[in-house]
Amino acid sequence: MSSTTAHNERPRISACIIAFNEAGRIGDCLASLAFCDEVVVVDSQSTDNTVALAEAAGARVLQRPFQGFRSQKAFAVEQARHDWVLCLDADERVSDALRAAIEQARDGGFAEHHGYRFARLSEYFGRFLRHGNAYPDRVLRLFDRRHGGWRGKREIHEAASVDGRVGTLCGDLIHYPYRSLQQQLAKTEKYARMMAEHEFARGKRATLSKLVLAPAWRFWRGFVFRGGFRDGWHGLVYAYVRANYVRQKTIMLWMLQHGQPVADPPTP
Repeated sequence: MSSTTAHNERPRISACIIAFNEAGRIGDCLASLAFCDEVVVVDSQSTDNTVALAEAAGARVLQRPFQGFRSQKAFAVEQARHDWVLCLDADERVSDALRAAIEQARDGGFAEHHGYRFARLSEYFGRFLRHGNAYPDRVLRLFDRRHGGWRGKREIHEAASVDGRVGTLCGDLIHYPYRSLQQQLAKTEKYARMMAEHEFARGKRATLSKLVLAPAWRFWRGFVFRGGFRDGWHGLVYAYVRANYVRQKTIMLWMLQHGQPVADPPTP
């Protein structure tokens, strides 16, 4: 779609969100995007009240079967009415400070930049993690789609990119990634499998040294060298779980390259 923003007007922003069964979190996400000129929600056929809540909040909701995180987000960007897009997941919120920074940049016409990154601050079972591998975790989420987007073939750990200058904005994108430890463990196992399958398809292979050293390095880099210990026991648990993700991914890659399945076959 083409932008409805005239050349001499202040740039308009389309907020783009992907969601699936996010009735408990979509409301706060949408409320934080009230400053945007439109909100597009691409829903993956939710079975809860996600769609009803999004429509009640004024969002334009589109249905699309889930085919991958990257392709889902790219589809959402394509459906936007404006060229400047702000991309969020349903478990994220724009903080007041970040909103002020975005509005200031917009009032200046997004001069000299084709995209902006900002820090993402994650809540972890009652505490915001401000150290280690968890923060600042800068992400590029605000950009001119005429100069970039959700590129590449990797559907997991997807990232947007732009051709041109990228600025950094103050303020945090608030992230509520996990409802429970059980949900986090299931999510990281799923992501580990998807990443192992992606790497295997691209010819990447695991080694014995990576099986032993890669998880240990992930833990020590985040918890010790980057100060994750300053987040107390929350930082310790987070570092262990993230190290276990690396361990699972490497083991699954090892199994794949030795002709072994890493998931149950589909049920007939």
